[in-house]
Amino acid sequence: MTPADADFHQLWKTKYSKLVFRKSDTVPEELHQMVQESFLTLRKHDCFFQDLVRIKGKDFFTPVSRILIGNPGCTYKYLNTRLFTVPWPTEGYEIKYCSPQIHDACKALIKLNDYLHVEAVKALQGQNLLESKETEDTSVIDREQNFATSLREKGSVSQDQSSCCVPEDDFTSLNSRTSYNVTLLNYMDPLQMLYLKQEPYFGMGNMAVSWHHDENLVERSTVAVYSYSCEGSPVEETYDQKLEGRDPAVWHVGLKVAWDIETPGLAVPLRQGDFYLMLDDLNTTHQHCVLAGFSPRFSSTHRVADCSRGTLEYIFGQCELALQNLQTDSNSRALSLKSLETAVVKQVEEIHNEVEFEWLRQFWFQGKRYLKCTDWWLKPMAKLEEYWRKMETMTSLVLHEVRKKEQTEEQRNETISCFLLVLTERQRLRKEWTARCQSEAAESLPEDQKPECHPFWTNDECNMPLPYDLEEVIAHLQNLVQ
Repeated sequence: MTPADADFHQLWKTKYSKLVFRKSDTVPEELHQMVQESFLTLRKHDCFFQDLVRIKGKDFFTPVSRILIGNPGCTYKYLNTRLFTVPWPTEGYEIKYCSPQIHDACKALIKLNDYLHVEAVKALQGQNLLESKETEDTSVIDREQNFATSLREKGSVSQDQSSCCVPEDDFTSLNSRTSYNVTLLNYMDPLQMLYLKQEPYFGMGNMAVSWHHDENLVERSTVAVYSYSCEGSPVEETYDQKLEGRDPAVWHVGLKVAWDIETPGLAVPLRQGDFYLMLDDLNTTHQHCVLAGFSPRFSSTHRVADCSRGTLEYIFGQCELALQNLQTDSNSRALSLKSLETAVVKQVEEIHNEVEFEWLRQFWFQGKRYLKCTDWWLKPMAKLEEYWRKMETMTSLVLHEVRKKEQTEEQRNETISCFLLVLTERQRLRKEWTARCQSEAAESLPEDQKPECHPFWTNDECNMPLPYDLEEVIAHLQNLVQ
């Protein structure tokens, strides 16, 4: 259903009430101007990129081009791809941007971020207040019906029937679920796309983004989306066909109840400068898509990313934990392991894998794209490489110790069996990443976006072989435990 349908607002109120919509004229004009200029600046500096994501073991380019901006050291992972923030200006951090214009663009986006945080808190407070009034006075239903008819003009703050809200005085919870730490910016020009997938369930037309739940978010956190379509394009102006249902020239956000195609879907038109909020658990109970119009469009999608395992602070902490098992002899300076306990060895080798496959290879698989905006990530990546090299040495030391046969046979077999599982996974992932880097899709990328065959995993830069051959090691360990 669209606003042209008689039951549109009733459907919104009963099935999609945690979607809050605000028209562009509710946003300060100065903020509109700053944010829209920032989009155009980033586009001018070629800062938007199609991601080469992995779905069910296959690589695909996203039809939408993206860039992640947010807190320094934060990352956001979706579809097996870890994006690294271009940091917005933050007190206490020295961030060198490639141009003053990129600095200004990032500064504008943090101002939008602050504005949307305040709006999301107000929306959640309104939702809580309305729920308490519903409990006290059933006559509120009549007031809601009148309110629902103006959703397009003033937005909705009503309570979905499916779950309860946070207590009104729980400001800590409200803040934590609306304190956006990243924004994922999107850009697409539909007329430049050779093919767009059709919406399969409700006949909504061309999709820029298919049905999905947003990944990697703090539970019950609000998502805020600011939309800027470049209206007035020649094709849009000449399009004058009147159709029932969704206007194909206009961008829409589509919503549906998760895993339900019986309840009608909702298609809400997005005009230049509109924004919407997906409150509370809406991202879990419902799915959403983006329906393409004719004109190019930018969006800024503000999220409370779950950074429990996705910040530099976290991964540096993991590395330091792993290196606690490495010691240096005060006289000979020789390196050795403090413990060969199975749990300790397993923990260190799993951290080793995490550093290599969740951070280093993810970063360099994206080529030099981040240098379009800033070189901020180069120093942290260099530090992670140093940690990784030390963990490679620790792997060699484990191998050396298990070959010495100083443990009891039972202890030795337990250590080897655990060690073998982690090394086999490491070998599998190294082959997979090598294949991805050499794939036809990766080879088709512009030079500055092609995956980097970075020396951290070959050591070509130092002309030094890795301290062990993984395939030979796995074969040797398998023989030892047979």
